[in-house]
Amino acid sequence: MLTMLVLAVLHHRWRDYDGKIRRWRKLCLIPYLIMLAHHLIYVSGAPHLLSNYTPMYLIALIAFVPMLCADMEKGYRIFAPITGVMTVILGVISCTFSGDMHNFTRKSYTKSFHAMVREMDRSYVLKEWKELDFSALEEKYMPLVREAEKNNDPAVFSDAVFMFCSELHDGHVMVYSDYDESKYHSAFEMNDYGLAMVQLDSGEVIAVCTEKEVNRLGIEDGTVITKWNGKPVLQAAEELTEYEGVPVKANADRLAMFELSQTGGETAEVTFIDSSGAEQTAVLSAREDEHTLDEALDAFTHSPDSRREILVSNFGTKMLNEKCGYLRLSAETTGSNIRDYINFFRGESSSAREMFRKKLRRLKEQGMEYLVVDLRNNQGGHDEVGCALCDLFTNEDSYVQGVGFRRNGEYVRTAYHSLHGDGEFADIKVVALTNMNCISAGDVTAYQLSKLPNVTLAGITDPSGSGQMTGGGCILSDGVVSVGYPVGLTLNEDCEPDIDTRADMVSRNPVEVRIPLDYDAAMAIFRDNKDYELDWAVDFLENGEK
Repeated sequence: MLTMLVLAVLHHRWRDYDGKIRRWRKLCLIPYLIMLAHHLIYVSGAPHLLSNYTPMYLIALIAFVPMLCADMEKGYRIFAPITGVMTVILGVISCTFSGDMHNFTRKSYTKSFHAMVREMDRSYVLKEWKELDFSALEEKYMPLVREAEKNNDPAVFSDAVFMFCSELHDGHVMVYSDYDESKYHSAFEMNDYGLAMVQLDSGEVIAVCTEKEVNRLGIEDGTVITKWNGKPVLQAAEELTEYEGVPVKANADRLAMFELSQTGGETAEVTFIDSSGAEQTAVLSAREDEHTLDEALDAFTHSPDSRREILVSNFGTKMLNEKCGYLRLSAETTGSNIRDYINFFRGESSSAREMFRKKLRRLKEQGMEYLVVDLRNNQGGHDEVGCALCDLFTNEDSYVQGVGFRRNGEYVRTAYHSLHGDGEFADIKVVALTNMNCISAGDVTAYQLSKLPNVTLAGITDPSGSGQMTGGGCILSDGVVSVGYPVGLTLNEDCEPDIDTRADMVSRNPVEVRIPLDYDAAMAIFRDNKDYELDWAVDFLENGEK
């Protein structure tokens, strides 16, 4: 952008000199040369980074437009302003959307891992909040990285990066692997033994999603499991140290039993209580058709089949019965990135508020007296969209969150967003359903709704516990592993990071009412494929109270 400004000034001074205009045309190649140099340094080896810098590269290419009409007075007068405006627009887009990406693909496993650790130590916004010692973590996992480099094993390298990132317990820290899984094998590959296990609120562990082969051994949906591979099942679950980076320990504990049911070798020994009340032991064989865990987790979280299905269902409404309305909020997005970012800088989304208003009015016309807002599996987006819904449920203005930056380990707030109480539906009793897959802006929406007197936040599990803004990333050796992490900061009223858990992994946004998970609930969820949580919410609205 600076080069384009200099070129504009030079053209104004040299336009009456033929020799200097010829020289000016050559200078117009400078932005293009800068683009090539930048591509070689920052993008080469990681082609998917190209989209991050496309706006900046377009600035270099549009420099050719005034160059071609440099000595055409009318043509230059027309195209120069257009070029200037496009340069500013593309520059703003580049600064806003490019993120903080780092290309370490040309480094070895050990050097790229070290470079990633050094960069995260510098820019990861929750370093102090989560009490992280990046040097100690590097020392802990570098031996595994060296082993991967020695054996040229991308799976082991990916495992090392995955374990490193899991220690951050941040749902916004994501690891992506790209290697030949038929040739190299991760230590985290799970086996499918034809069942999953879930722990009930009573402490009992039961089998769910059981297959016919397992049924023939005497284990059915609801069978109590007492031991796994010879160890008491609760003890075996406690010994699983890998929580896959889950931020909230209560959620991780719920997932541990699912994970345990996939742990073992070619066989796994399971001890259970048979129909006569006696304890029996059976040996399960690993299956090639691995789907039980996915089936169980999808049922537990009531997950749609795909992200596309989640987005298609966004903002969907219907009447559940004559009095109970339903609104699904799958992601905080209006469908237009530009509009959403404008709303971010404005601090509110009036268009989203009016959209929600129309939908709720239509439900009220159909007889709605109370409402379920479904935030389960919410993918996040822009907080302003979720807060636009909250505006309609309150008469009060209130603080939502601030944006700021991290400086010398401390947090500085530069601006903040507020709820703007509209109150049209403040008299409607609402249950907001959430779960462990409700993340980011969805987590913020859940938290803001829970603070309203007419809304009850409910779920079997708590929201994810991750609310900071993404944008950081490192692509490691040969593109084998990519890591994404938050670099943007959101702050609460005390100028602390909003939503995210600390090192103790205790939820800062727990549900207000825990939906019980007893035997009947488990059978409804896993065996009968019912939406138990939604049925519970309707019953709570009809018979319960805030």
